[in-house]
Amino acid sequence: MQSGLRHRWFILFSIIPALLFVFGIVLYPLVQTFIYSLKNMDLLSDHQGQFVGLNNYTHALMDSDVWSSIGRTFYFSGVSITLEMILGLLIALLLNEKLRGIAFLRSIIILPWAVPTIVNAAMWKWIYHPEYGALNGLLMQLHLISEYRPWLSSPWLAMNMVIVADVWKMTPFVAVFLLAALQMNNKSIYEAASIDGASIIRRFFTLTLPFLKPTILVLIVMRTMEAFKVFDLIYALTQGGPSNGTMVIIYKAFIETFSNLQYSNGATLSYLIAIIIGILTIVYVKVLKLEEGA
Repeated sequence: MQSGLRHRWFILFSIIPALLFVFGIVLYPLVQTFIYSLKNMDLLSDHQGQFVGLNNYTHALMDSDVWSSIGRTFYFSGVSITLEMILGLLIALLLNEKLRGIAFLRSIIILPWAVPTIVNAAMWKWIYHPEYGALNGLLMQLHLISEYRPWLSSPWLAMNMVIVADVWKMTPFVAVFLLAALQMNNKSIYEAASIDGASIIRRFFTLTLPFLKPTILVLIVMRTMEAFKVFDLIYALTQGGPSNGTMVIIYKAFIETFSNLQYSNGATLSYLIAIIIGILTIVYVKVLKLEEGA
C-alpha cells in the first residue's frame, strides 16, 4: 500500500510541470483574452475596465472594416491553399517516380518550408524590390516587361504577391505529406490497372486521388488554421498596406491592440478568428467522416 501511495505521488509530481505549463501558456491567456473581450479595455478611455458584455462583438460584427479584413483573409487562405494543394500534388507525383537523382530531390524539397517565415518574407521583399529586385530583373531579361514594376504598390497586386511568397514556402510541406501517403499505396493495383489498359489520367482519378483524399482533407484543415492566422508574412512584406489591401483579420487585431491600444477590440477580433477557424475545422471534419464512411 505504501508503494502504491508513493507511485501516485510520483505520477502527480510528474504531471504538475505539464499542468503548470498548459495553464500558464495556454489556458490563462485564453481566459484572460476572453475577459478582455467582454470589457472596455481601451487604455485611452475614462471607463477602462468597465464590463460591456457582448457589445464589443456587436461592434466588431457591424464594422465594415472587420468584414473587409475577413474577406481578405478568406481570399488569401483560399487561393494559397488551392495553389499549394495543386502544386504539392504535382510535386509529390513527380517525387514518387523512380527517376535518376530522385533521392536528392526528395531530400532538398523541404528546404523552403524549413526557412523561418520572417526570413522568407525578408527574402521575398528583396525579390519584389521595385528598383533592384530579382523578379523585375528576371522578367526584364525574358522581355516580359518593359520597365521595372513596384509589385507591392497596389492593393490587389500586393495581396497576390504575398500569396506567391506563402505558396513558395508551404508547397513543399504539402508535397512531403502527399508523398508519404503515395509511398504507402499498393503498387500492384496500379500494375493491374495498367495491364487492363487504364490510362495515366484514369488511374489518377480512379485510384490515386481517392486514396489521397483523407490526407488532402487533413492538410486542408492544417493549412486553413495556419493561413487564417497569417501575420509575420504580412508584417514583414506589406504591414497591411497598401491602402489596407493586405489587412487580414489577425493583422487588424494586432493594430487594434498594439497601435490603437484598444485591447478589448484586439481580444474580440482574436476570438472571432478562433470561432471562424473552429467552424471551418468542424466542417472539414464532417466532410472527412463522410469520405471515410463512403
